Amino acid sequence: MSQRPPVRIANCSGFYGDRVAAAREMLDQGPGPIDVLTGDYLAELTMLILWKARRKDPSRGYAVTFLRQMEEVLGTCLERGVKVVANAGGLNPEGLAGQVSELAARLGLTARVAYITGDDLAPAIGDLQAAGHELTNLDTGLPLAKADLPVVTANAYLGGWGIAAALDAGADIVICPRVTDASLVVGPAAWWHGWRRDDWNALAGAVAAGHIIECGPQATGGNYSFLDEITDRRYPGFPIAEVAADGSSVITKHEGTGGLVSVGTVTAQLLYEIGEPAYLNPDVVAHFDTMRVEQAGPHRVAVTGTRGSPPPGTLKVALNMLGGYRNTMTMVITGLDIEAKAEHATTLLFSLLGGAEAFEETDVRLLRFDRPDAPTNEQATAHLRITVKDQDERKVGRAFSDVTFELALGGYAGFHTTTPPTAASAFGLYWPALVPADVVTQQVHLPDGTCRDIPHTGAPLGAVLSAPAAAVPPSSAAPSAGIDPVPAAAPASGGRPAAHSSGPTATILSGPTAEVPLGRLCGARSGDKGGNANVGLWATSPAAYAWLRQHLTTDRLKELLTEAADLQVDRYELPNLLALNFVVHGLLAPGVSGTARPDAQAKGLGEYLRSRVVTLPAGAISG
Repeated sequence: MSQRPPVRIANCSGFYGDRVAAAREMLDQGPGPIDVLTGDYLAELTMLILWKARRKDPSRGYAVTFLRQMEEVLGTCLERGVKVVANAGGLNPEGLAGQVSELAARLGLTARVAYITGDDLAPAIGDLQAAGHELTNLDTGLPLAKADLPVVTANAYLGGWGIAAALDAGADIVICPRVTDASLVVGPAAWWHGWRRDDWNALAGAVAAGHIIECGPQATGGNYSFLDEITDRRYPGFPIAEVAADGSSVITKHEGTGGLVSVGTVTAQLLYEIGEPAYLNPDVVAHFDTMRVEQAGPHRVAVTGTRGSPPPGTLKVALNMLGGYRNTMTMVITGLDIEAKAEHATTLLFSLLGGAEAFEETDVRLLRFDRPDAPTNEQATAHLRITVKDQDERKVGRAFSDVTFELALGGYAGFHTTTPPTAASAFGLYWPALVPADVVTQQVHLPDGTCRDIPHTGAPLGAVLSAPAAAVPPSSAAPSAGIDPVPAAAPASGGRPAAHSSGPTATILSGPTAEVPLGRLCGARSGDKGGNANVGLWATSPAAYAWLRQHLTTDRLKELLTEAADLQVDRYELPNLLALNFVVHGLLAPGVSGTARPDAQAKGLGEYLRSRVVTLPAGAISG
């Protein structure tokens, strides 16, 4: 039986609020056709946003922008046979599926719509705890019972086999809830190529492709460290993964669109929001330190050789709890005596509020943007940012922000704020946990009205699959257990690694030294993993990687990132990508919605790290 050609899977959304026109553009631009149109709309914070929306309107709880996109492209998709797979269902996949069916009818179209359920564990939290499942926080080690806060969302991350079953049953559109981001590619690829559950390497390759395109233009030049490499500065075209029967893929974009697809842009996205190189998914563990990344042509990058092993017998669950209410006011301080003015303002404000102890939590940060003898007024300013949190909404609402304005005439010289007085807002606490896969029942609701249970691949099912033992190493939480990582890349031209593949490891350089920003040696991409942050660094050459690998230890990272000085930092090596990945535990605690850190998702953390000055051999820069 001949193999099918690669399936071309396009992305049209990287988050809830992304470019609405992207869906239409992926169908109108070309010349190459696409087979599947996917969209990723969900993040940990998004689930809380959707819960708030559903509390106001019980019929909601899904990404409404998806409907706007479908209104523009549904007819074209049906005419061309382009399948649509999206996790826009959020907390209400059934509701969104119904809306899509109504939209099709209104447009005079016939669309076969399927949807998936089973991820929502919020109604079962009490039963799970009673059965002995403590839902222990993966970051803190505390059982859920210790939180003593109301759980508003609890969603297990589902795999791609429900998507594959829906497509196999003839669905035109598959509405997903909280499946993993990569499942949006794994499911269609498995359906297209007819993969088995134990085709570990093929599935792992699809996970890699899904991880690359899940954030849209972040794989095609968006949020990229080396701006000078991007010669087409138009808004980047959204990515396409051409996934072959063996799981290898080519990452590309439509011809004539903006941005860049290079080894660098793909590597940056591979490092985004990961932990250890053994990347766990419900259907397979993809070992990111085994893949090869090579330029295959203009705006075409080949990702090959990714090894896979069986998934664990557990599923990750993302819980959101109501943490209380918060408010932030930012006072602008100008000119001389910045620190004295900030201390005076802080003392005066809290004396009017009854003391900092009147609130459950306070956070005071003096953000320095000022410089001596500044050439403009703005360049002489600093921001005093004060955040208060409490279970009592009234305490942190206008009762707090109005009092801040009482300093206008009675505070420091030059007082003004960045905003008028603001109301309180509810914030959530993110709680990652694990549950046995067998307590979750994934179901696919097919266009003909029938419903089918989708078994999980994890143990004990994975233990009885027929793959040869030599080809399927045992699953482990340790990075790439039982699988040999690919060595460091050979020298590349043009100052950037043109190909990340097997080759000699560079020699550690010595000799004359220079003080330069770390970013001369590497690019960076950073992001949030719940209450933790990850920073992935990829070197510009084997010589640069050799220096990074030897010198950028966890202790040295803590010296460069002073916020991390007292935090646990994990370090992982990916020599095949000339990369290091760091996970900084607790930097964003208790999660994006609750942290007082101005960069709540650590998006700028990597670029800050690149700006830090290090001493290194001159050859590491030019090597």
